[in-house]
Amino acid sequence: MSGTTRLTQMSQSVQRKEARTVILSSYLGSTIEFYDFLLYATAAAVAFPKVFFAGADPWVGAVEAYATFAAGYLARPLGGVIFGHFGDRIGRKGMLIISMTVMGLASAAIGLVPAASVIGSWGAVILVMLRVLQGIAVGGEWGGAALMALEHSEPKRRGFAASFVNAGAPTGAFLGTVAMGIVSALPSEAFLAWGWRVPFLLSFALLAVGLFVRLRVSESPIFAAAVAAEESSDAKPKVPLFEVLRRPKALVFVMLAGAAAFGLQVTLSTFAVTYAVSKGAPQQGVLYGFAGASVISIAFVLFGGRISDRFGRRPVMIAGLVLFVAYLFPMFALLGTGNAWLVFLAFTLALVFHSTLYGPFAAFVSEQFGTTSRYTGAALGYQLATLIGGGFTPGIVGSLYKGSGLDVGAVVGFLAALSLVSAVFILLTRESKDNDLTTVR
Repeated sequence: MSGTTRLTQMSQSVQRKEARTVILSSYLGSTIEFYDFLLYATAAAVAFPKVFFAGADPWVGAVEAYATFAAGYLARPLGGVIFGHFGDRIGRKGMLIISMTVMGLASAAIGLVPAASVIGSWGAVILVMLRVLQGIAVGGEWGGAALMALEHSEPKRRGFAASFVNAGAPTGAFLGTVAMGIVSALPSEAFLAWGWRVPFLLSFALLAVGLFVRLRVSESPIFAAAVAAEESSDAKPKVPLFEVLRRPKALVFVMLAGAAAFGLQVTLSTFAVTYAVSKGAPQQGVLYGFAGASVISIAFVLFGGRISDRFGRRPVMIAGLVLFVAYLFPMFALLGTGNAWLVFLAFTLALVFHSTLYGPFAAFVSEQFGTTSRYTGAALGYQLATLIGGGFTPGIVGSLYKGSGLDVGAVVGFLAALSLVSAVFILLTRESKDNDLTTVR
C-alpha cells in the first residue's frame, strides 16, 4: 500500500470520526435545547393555568397559558435571523455556544418566577419575556446544529445525519415530560407551589454538560471553504438575509411545507395532554405515556431521515402527513378513554407517523439554500414554519374545542386543513437529496 493511499485512508477515517463527533454534539445540543423549550409546553398544560392564571375557567386558563407559549414561537424567526446572520458571516460553532447559553439561563429563570398569588399579573409578564428569550435561542440553535451535521456528513447520508438534530426534539420532550411527571406525583399543593419549578432549575446542569460537548467540535468544512473562496475573490461580503429574500420562493415554500409538522407536534404536547386528562386519565400516567411514546419515536425520526436518503425527502414526508391525518379521529378516541395504556398507544402511533414526516425535514430545509446564506435561510424558514404551524395552534385548537361545545371534530378539521396546505407545498418544492452543498447560490 502506497504512502499516499495510507494518508488518504487516514484522512477519511479522521473525517468520519469528526463527523460522528459533530453529529453527537448536534444531537445532544438539540436535546438540551428542546428539553428546555418543550418543557414549557408541558408546564403550560399542567401547571401554568393554575399558577399564573388562577381563578379562570379551566379551559380559559389553559388557552391563556398557551398564549404565553406562543410568545416563544413568535421570537424564533428573530433568533433565526440574528444567529443566522452571524453564523453565515463568522461561523456555525460560536453561534451554537451562545444559543445554548441563552436557552439554559432563560429556562432556569422560568423556575424562579413568582406565582400570580405573589406578584399578580407581573408573573405572566416575566414568563412571556423569558419565553421570548427561549424562542430567540432555539431559533438560532436548530439551524446551526442541522448545518453542522449536514455539512460534515457524506453526501449520500445527509438526511440521516441531519435527522439526529430533529431526534433531539422527542428526546428533549421525553426528558422534560419525565421530569415533570416525577414532580407531578407530589401532592397538588406542593406541585403547584414548587414542584413544577424543579425541572426548569435542572437546566443549569444540562447547560454545563452541553457546553462541554459543544466546545470540542470543529467548524463546518464546507462553510470554511466557502468563506475562503469568497475572501480570495475580493468580492464584497453579502448580507445573508438579503441573499435569502432576493429569491424568496425557497423561504416561502419551506415555511408552508413545514407548518403542519409543527402544528401536529405541538398539538400532541399541549392540547392532547390536556384533553386526555380532562377525560379522566391520570395526569402522571398521561405524562409518562407521552414520554414513553417520545422515546419510541426517536428511532422513527432517524428511520425517516435514513430512507429519505434513498427515496427522497418529499415522498417520505408526504407519507407521514397522510398517515397522521388518517389517524386523527382514532387518536382522539383513544385519548378520550381515560385509560393510561390506551393513551400511551395513542401517543405512540401519532409520534411514529409524525416522525416519518419530521425525520427528513432537517435535510429538506437546509438543502434549499447556498452555503453563505444557508444558516440564515434554513433557520428562518424552519422557524417561520414553527411560528405558523406551532405557535398559534394550541390556542386555536383549544378555542375551537371550547367554542364548539367540546367537539373534537373541529380540532381534527383544522389539523387536516393545515396538513393539506403543507402537502401541497412539499409537492411544489423540488427534490433536494442530490443537491450539491458546495455550490454557493
